[in-house]
Amino acid sequence: MNIKRIHHVAYRCKDAKETVEFYQDVLGMEFQMAFAEDRVPSTKEPDPYMHVFLDAGMGNVLAFFELPTKEPMGRDENTPEWVQHIAFEVEDMDALLAAKARVEAAGIEVLGPTDHGVFQSIYFFDPNGHRLELVANTRTDEQLAELHRVAPAMLEEWSRTKRAPKHAAWLHEGEFAGVE
Repeated sequence: MNIKRIHHVAYRCKDAKETVEFYQDVLGMEFQMAFAEDRVPSTKEPDPYMHVFLDAGMGNVLAFFELPTKEPMGRDENTPEWVQHIAFEVEDMDALLAAKARVEAAGIEVLGPTDHGVFQSIYFFDPNGHRLELVANTRTDEQLAELHRVAPAMLEEWSRTKRAPKHAAWLHEGEFAGVE
């Protein structure tokens, strides 16, 4: 199998029109298309829905379903709200700071920028309660190579101990000194 890319990622929304307008106005995404049917094509279940698709850049598509006959949407209460999120990359730190100002100007509370060592992020919520992250990369090729190198050992140690391995502690504890 040769996966080419993610075709689209779909989430539920409370109101398709409000969601499209938010992603157009706040994040500048283009509304690409919509599907609406009274039956689910895969299961043939009678369940009317609106399915909207937005251009998230570089061939990436973000989609939403509005399901008016279902119970109101919620979130997994056993998962912290910071865990499940959609992250979008912006060009650089200037673009990240401009995006923060744009989101705040729309009356939305923004957390950050937060320094993750190899990128910086801001966080906020869409009208459906989905957490969004905008990311500006600040990494070097050497940092990425080191993270790639230590990833298998980190995963193995985590699997055994369920404690945070220290192989990449430099991300939040100071300067990258290169490969040890």
